[in-house]
Amino acid sequence: MKFVCLLTVFLVGSVFAAEPKETKVKTKDLPPAVQQGVERESKGATLKGVAREVENGKTLYEVETVVNGRTRDTTLDESGNVVLTEEEIPLSSIPAAAKAAIEKEAAGWKIKSVEILKKDGATTYEAHLGRMFKSREVVVDADGKVQK
Repeated sequence: MKFVCLLTVFLVGSVFAAEPKETKVKTKDLPPAVQQGVERESKGATLKGVAREVENGKTLYEVETVVNGRTRDTTLDESGNVVLTEEEIPLSSIPAAAKAAIEKEAAGWKIKSVEILKKDGATTYEAHLGRMFKSREVVVDADGKVQK
């Protein structure tokens, strides 16, 4: 009986601790400033979709695009300003120290993809790693310092 109670508490807590929920939205339903941001950020790209989410009380819009066969996600605020960009890039194109750090962290794992992240003037590199039925991410800066 104690096990069932603990399991119930865990499951209920997991629901409330879940990540913010994204809602797909049509471009025509966006605020005008966000529509302009979507148009600007998807120029020269294939627009895959737009999602709205509320994170820490702020409404954000994620614009999913494909540029030259690679994914690029841009997060906009309610004013249409860019908050974050995430763009898939080849591992070979990142700074040597960042590449070495990712390869070291990936020992025994397959590097599935690498993205360049730009937020608040800072640039980091996020590697998506996989092994059997497991996956994980590692984020490093240009100097190879592990961020997470």
